[in-house]
Amino acid sequence: MEWTGACYADKPTVEVHTWIAASPAQVWTLVADIELMPRLSAELQSVEWLDGASSPAPGARFIGRSKHDAFGEWATTSHIVECEPPRVLAWAVEDPQHPTAVWRFVLEPQDGGTLLREWMQMGPARSGLSFAIDRMPEKEQKIVFVRMREFEANMIATLEAIKKLAEDARTSGEASL
Repeated sequence: MEWTGACYADKPTVEVHTWIAASPAQVWTLVADIELMPRLSAELQSVEWLDGASSPAPGARFIGRSKHDAFGEWATTSHIVECEPPRVLAWAVEDPQHPTAVWRFVLEPQDGGTLLREWMQMGPARSGLSFAIDRMPEKEQKIVFVRMREFEANMIATLEAIKKLAEDARTSGEASL
């Protein structure tokens, strides 16, 4: 990620992608398994569906519990705002109309496999990062940049884990045929 000089109010975004040797339907089963995500993330510790939901659907909600050395532990409620299997899954954190963040996975068939993209937008609503910015407003751009780089690194790790799981499952499935 290159320096952008973005402030929080700019709603900065980051996107990463990888190609996976598996069909979008196979990759979708992993992406849509929200409860799998804590196993793939250093920051996200647990996920729990709310209101009797057990899978993503527009309007479904889940609680995510996270941990970060600099920010401590916290929980947020996310709302599924897009769910088009096996193409798009997105959720807004806290208020879907004015979220603290938006996360999106997009799956596209490509070259006999799947191009998987993960995208996130910080803000526009205040988040835990806002308190650090409040304490050091002169460092806002650096605070935002460092956090976006962390997101980028974590997203790359998540996509690599999904790629490994999908390709390992595909290989073992082919081996058993």
